[in-house]
Amino acid sequence: MSHGWVDGLGWLATAVFVASYFCSRASALRGMQMVGALLWLTYGVYISASPVIVANILVFSAAAWTAFRKAPAAAPK
Repeated sequence: MSHGWVDGLGWLATAVFVASYFCSRASALRGMQMVGALLWLTYGVYISASPVIVANILVFSAAAWTAFRKAPAAAPK
């Protein structure tokens, strides 16, 4: 049975990951990292690869945490 779409998902995840290196804004970079991690996570589930799943849960969590944490208060001048 062919799973060409699963391979396509892996290639799409790769493309998103590589594209993230071209983001000039930190928020765009984190957004691309989260999308890429979700794609890789989905790919990992379909190929039953626990290391891929766990690694991308960690990547997504780190990107989301840095994207949504409150910015530190500016130091008084």
